[in-house]
Amino acid sequence: MLSNSPNPRKKPSQSRSRVTFNIILEAAARILESGGFNELNTNHVAEKAGVSIGSLYQYFPSKEALIVELLRQERDQLSYAIKEIIQNNKNVDLKTILNMIIKKSLDHQFNRPKLALSLEYASAFIGQDYEEMHFQHSLEEVMTDLLVQFQTPHSQKSARDIIALSKGMINVAAITGETDLENLQSRVKKAVYGYLGLF
Repeated sequence: MLSNSPNPRKKPSQSRSRVTFNIILEAAARILESGGFNELNTNHVAEKAGVSIGSLYQYFPSKEALIVELLRQERDQLSYAIKEIIQNNKNVDLKTILNMIIKKSLDHQFNRPKLALSLEYASAFIGQDYEEMHFQHSLEEVMTDLLVQFQTPHSQKSARDIIALSKGMINVAAITGETDLENLQSRVKKAVYGYLGLF
């Protein structure tokens, strides 16, 4: 059952509080990696984090709140990395920038693949459509702006399509246990370049 408030109760302001907050999140991440969403509960997280259940509840009212914060952090990291690539490569051709974005997306997904897949599943399970839509919209805006710079026709639709195409290929590769990231990167590049007519 979804809690009424799937958001963290409060954000830590002091360094000691931030350490506790992050320790709790890392404990939740490790449980998701080892046992998946069904193994995650606040008592288990508190025990693994080495904190009292009261300390955990100061920040997270439910396991859904833990999931939401992990999702936000993971997606914010990827979004920031993509924006940084575009910002730092203003004089680079589109194919090269896209290749860097694809590589960063792969590195992000496969840095902790079990966690990434567990969060994808958990997001759908707890019905966090707003979180997914917000991230999708943000990423779409960034990629649309990039394609506009290179005068790509139908930039917004093209951005939406290449995000969906890339995400689908990367997720399926992760689900099926692929480990050859160079080969996967090459295939995603071909698909994206082919869609955009970049030869």
